[in-house]
Amino acid sequence: MKKIIKVWGLVMAVCLSACHSGPVVTRSVGFAYEVLVVMDLAQWQGAMGEAVNENLSAPIPYLPQPEPCMKVSYTQPSEFSGFLKLVRNILIVDVNPDLYTKVSLSTEKDTWASGQVVLRMKAPNDKAVVDYLAEQPSALTDYFSQVEMDRAVSLLEETYSSFVMNILRTNHNLELKVPEEMEAYKDTTDFFWTTNNANTGRMDIVVYTFPYTSKETFTPEYLVAKRDSVMKANMPGSFPNSYMATEARAGVGYSAITVNGKYCGVMRGLWKVVGDMMGGPFVSHIRLDEQNQRIVVVEGFVYAPETNKRNYIRRLEASLFTLRLPGEMEVADKESIK
Repeated sequence: MKKIIKVWGLVMAVCLSACHSGPVVTRSVGFAYEVLVVMDLAQWQGAMGEAVNENLSAPIPYLPQPEPCMKVSYTQPSEFSGFLKLVRNILIVDVNPDLYTKVSLSTEKDTWASGQVVLRMKAPNDKAVVDYLAEQPSALTDYFSQVEMDRAVSLLEETYSSFVMNILRTNHNLELKVPEEMEAYKDTTDFFWTTNNANTGRMDIVVYTFPYTSKETFTPEYLVAKRDSVMKANMPGSFPNSYMATEARAGVGYSAITVNGKYCGVMRGLWKVVGDMMGGPFVSHIRLDEQNQRIVVVEGFVYAPETNKRNYIRRLEASLFTLRLPGEMEVADKESIK
């Protein structure tokens, strides 16, 4: 019964989307950060299915409550037809000792619908899959999470708040594409803040800059201290002497990635309001503006005590990837003209 309920919820979403698209469905359907797993029923109910499900459903770090990376639905191969083949994210697990000697992953795009990704996992036996996922516990989630992040960035490249974009271009000499519903803002010389002011699922983005004087800037200790000083000065709470700060008890995560060919620090953690009961997750991108020898920090944070926060914080994180610094804006403009 558990299996039927899982698939039925997904089928309902697919059918509703299909009804609005006419008799022929060409676009993929379903919701962001959801994946349909296709494998033999006995395997799904055994150790291999448990390993796959745990991999996809692993909790996301630096959220105030546990939330899975992906919402997982399941169907067996004999039922994988019709609307189910239009789902946006599909994992097909094929176990065959006559064809495979080790676990391998391959990807496909637009197999049965446009905008769709299919990840195929091939293995000689169940144990090989269990061992593979034990050694690479984020193999599946990393792939589907990156696909969804790329989709969100692409959407923001086309649909964003031109109001916020114009302010950042004019006053701060940078570009950032934030969700189009963000209109309320605060702007000072080195600090900018915008929000959707939503009653449910409030999303905020801040941009602040400061001179680059040391390589020690790109350390979590320095960046947390800088964040706390900037937020205390610019993000007061509702009560006297209340202000935003980093939740030190939860710790912060720091990693390095490459954005537009340049170093980018990524910081994740939880925020709180000193003197109040508010809090939630945040994610920051920290980059060096070489032309102006300044550090540019773009950060998204979420306040949604009444609901899950995964999709909100990931939508804001997608926005951070659209940051363009001086020198990059001109390149983007030339590419858009081509």
